[in-house]
Amino acid sequence: MERTTAGWGSGILGVIIFSGSLPATRLAVADFTPLFVTSGRAVIAALLGAVFLMALRQERPARSDLLPLAIVSIGVVLGFPLLTGLALQHITAAHSVVFVGLLPLSTAIFGVLRGGERPKPAFWFFSTIGAASVAGFALYYSAGGSLTGDMLMLASIVLCGLGYAEGASLSRRLGGWQVISWALLLSLPVMAIIAFATMPISWGDIGWRAWSGFAYVSVFSMMLGFVFWYRGLAIGGIAGVGQLQLLQPFFGLLLAGVVLGEPVAWTMIASTVIVILCVAGAKRFS
Repeated sequence: MERTTAGWGSGILGVIIFSGSLPATRLAVADFTPLFVTSGRAVIAALLGAVFLMALRQERPARSDLLPLAIVSIGVVLGFPLLTGLALQHITAAHSVVFVGLLPLSTAIFGVLRGGERPKPAFWFFSTIGAASVAGFALYYSAGGSLTGDMLMLASIVLCGLGYAEGASLSRRLGGWQVISWALLLSLPVMAIIAFATMPISWGDIGWRAWSGFAYVSVFSMMLGFVFWYRGLAIGGIAGVGQLQLLQPFFGLLLAGVVLGEPVAWTMIASTVIVILCVAGAKRFS
């Protein structure tokens, strides 16, 4: 019981940190290219991870862990940041953040496929209702959206769910922050090349808002958030704790409205209320 409570507590801290990712990414891609934001944030986070790993003298992962770490890298280091960055060139942060409501279902499915979890049938009912309310919103609310942006967001959700589930399974053996640190280091050579090739021609043209968004996604979204998130998934259960991300649109919508000044329609709020209610049901039957 204590481990479950600790897992959900750690998970909600991760969700709060992740909630700022999409608004911050939208700020960053205003002056940086999506490829540079994706690769640059990974390079900075990888260097931070390397410092932690060396300072705390962590053992290297086993050879059998390299493939799962590569999957984590593809899902959360490359796939989700790049696809969301591309999507945010077509849609608003307020529109994109509601798609995050699909992440718990994606994570739960991969938790079954990759983590061997078996939630109760009632869990799938609540999880599906939450996801359906998000999908219904996306179809109904067209302002600030586009087919290209929506498809990119859906693809990012699939890859992110895979990366979350794979990383959570590894975290049970390696530890949460160790998993994201090793995954970042594994992708560092490729990311460093991409960052160098896509860096801005003139740094003086970059505004402070873009810099602040880039700093947030580099330190908080790409590193610190995963420290809490992977720990929560590992000790509280992938499918169950993963449902906490149904709350992320709520925090994200607030940030999109306050930080970016984007309109928040009543349909956004209604769909968010539905998915929040689904968290309680999913938690009970996970």
